[in-house]
Amino acid sequence: MGARKRITAEKRKETRKNLAYAKLRNVPTSPRKMRLVVDQIRGKDVNLALDILKFSTKEASRNVEKLLLSAIANWKEKNEGQRIEDASLYVKEASVDSGRILKRLRPAPQGRAHRIRKRSNHVTILVDSREKIQNQEI
Repeated sequence: MGARKRITAEKRKETRKNLAYAKLRNVPTSPRKMRLVVDQIRGKDVNLALDILKFSTKEASRNVEKLLLSAIANWKEKNEGQRIEDASLYVKEASVDSGRILKRLRPAPQGRAHRIRKRSNHVTILVDSREKIQNQEI
């Protein structure tokens, strides 16, 4: 690895240490269906986002709810002295990336075969407090 590449990788790792995030990999749901759920909670307060996910009828919302709870727990671990209620947490970033695609064949009429793509995805949720942002602006 070159020196410049190593330095930028170290900077990236250093900025990630201060962030509270959670990742969920290889979820057997198509990224398009997962994005519908994740788009609903992006930028919302954590309590409101949990309520939205809890009462959503989509199957993907169960996985995202667990992931959000994990991100909140990671935030608690990094900020031991603060309470969640005082920090006013919100979902800063939420992204869905395409994962591995399993390719299968399904029989079709007249001896042919159609390819079926079973998609999966990776979800990343970043949680931050609004107080920190307001203090930086002043």
